[in-house]
Amino acid sequence: MFRYTKKTLILEICTVLAAVVMLMPFYFLVSTSLKSEQQVLTTSTLSFPTSPTFQNFVTLLSPGSGASSSIFHGLLSSVIITAGTILALIAVGSPAAYVLTRSTSRWSNRTYYLFLIAILLPTQLGIVPLYVEARTLGLVGTPWGMAVVYTGMLMPLSVFLYAGFFRRLPLDYEEAATVDGASRTRIFTRVVFPLMGPATGTVAILAGLIVWNDFFTALIFLNGSDYQTLPVVMYNYVGSLVSQWNLIFAVVIVSMIPILAFYFFAQKKFIQGYAGGLKG
Repeated sequence: MFRYTKKTLILEICTVLAAVVMLMPFYFLVSTSLKSEQQVLTTSTLSFPTSPTFQNFVTLLSPGSGASSSIFHGLLSSVIITAGTILALIAVGSPAAYVLTRSTSRWSNRTYYLFLIAILLPTQLGIVPLYVEARTLGLVGTPWGMAVVYTGMLMPLSVFLYAGFFRRLPLDYEEAATVDGASRTRIFTRVVFPLMGPATGTVAILAGLIVWNDFFTALIFLNGSDYQTLPVVMYNYVGSLVSQWNLIFAVVIVSMIPILAFYFFAQKKFIQGYAGGLKG
């Protein structure tokens, strides 16, 4: 039977204090973005604006401004590249991991170990030959080419995550489908893959966070193009604002909203993925 003791009270107080400390940067971010330029200069950082205004967001997203146009295009490019990368990782990584985990040949184990090695190696080691090859294939300076580059970079992670789930999935489902006369492709698409909701959610969220927040790769492969991602646009925009912190923090919030919305949408599958569950 649970007993509420002094130790429990102390733990609750410590948890609340830790939560407050971790939420303070987010509070500064929101409160400053809702202040006018004059309030930013005359009021304390801790104080919430007496008359909150969304004018900073209107300024950023209203049409006709060069800054708002670049931010909108950066947001659109990030959405296209992130969504394309996630779809490609799911479409290619899941069947690849399924074949590697269900195959009994030696090459499958060796190939799987190569994927593990690729996860450990830093991407920056091969950025120069990757750029040269991407430029040869016409993948530099386009969002879809960038999605292909990210897919290749994150494919080892996708295969590793899916393989861990496939290894824990009982063979009973597949054996029953085989007895019913289903082909291997049909077994995967109609039986196995629907059970991989937690793995798919985990791959989508981790890959989405990596691609959405990546600055280095996008700066190199999209430099000088009209499809620069939001982190690169933010970097250039923040550099031009100097000390207009209300606009700077508004830009940061705009960049956070899409990925936070996606996380809340897929968090159930993500939590199930970490818990090791297979039920949808």
